[in-house]
Amino acid sequence: MEIRQPIVPAMKTMKQFDAFLASGYEIGVLLEVHIAQLKSIFDYARRHGKRLIIHADLVQGLSHDEHAAEYLCQEFRPHGLISTKASVIMKARQKHVLAVQRIFLLDSHALEKSYQLIAKTNPDYIEVIPGAMPHIIREVKERTGKPIYAGGLIRTPDDVKQALEAGAAAVTTSNEALWRHYDRHRDG
Repeated sequence: MEIRQPIVPAMKTMKQFDAFLASGYEIGVLLEVHIAQLKSIFDYARRHGKRLIIHADLVQGLSHDEHAAEYLCQEFRPHGLISTKASVIMKARQKHVLAVQRIFLLDSHALEKSYQLIAKTNPDYIEVIPGAMPHIIREVKERTGKPIYAGGLIRTPDDVKQALEAGAAAVTTSNEALWRHYDRHRDG
């Protein structure tokens, strides 16, 4: 389930979803979406050869627990689920979809609690928020042995470069300028 694109577009709006469909990216993340939109979004994505990761904690109109995760996996067959919740990550793994544990690193205590959570959930990927901390990306990757997505507060191509050089597998971002920058370079 390795992802081979430096940027994973994260979509908050239907306008961003349309930009993703027109891009060269194969995989993207659905952020804020209403459950009633999911069927048509997945239909469009599949028609365009795109795979979607759902941020399960941000689906409006749906609980954010293992039952919701099971529903999302069975009904929509996403490429993966992102969540801060252990039960969602464990359900995603059980359903054989990419499981991305999102961790918010506010301080050293949060980092240590995150390591405990990761040991419990054994995700496929870890999304480190904020991702504009190369030394922390390196540390989390070394300590967990898991591939890392860097997300949050990454604003420039240099920020992306630093995250990738620190060991991030990719950067998740809703910044369309970064999508275009890396999409253009990838194709040419």
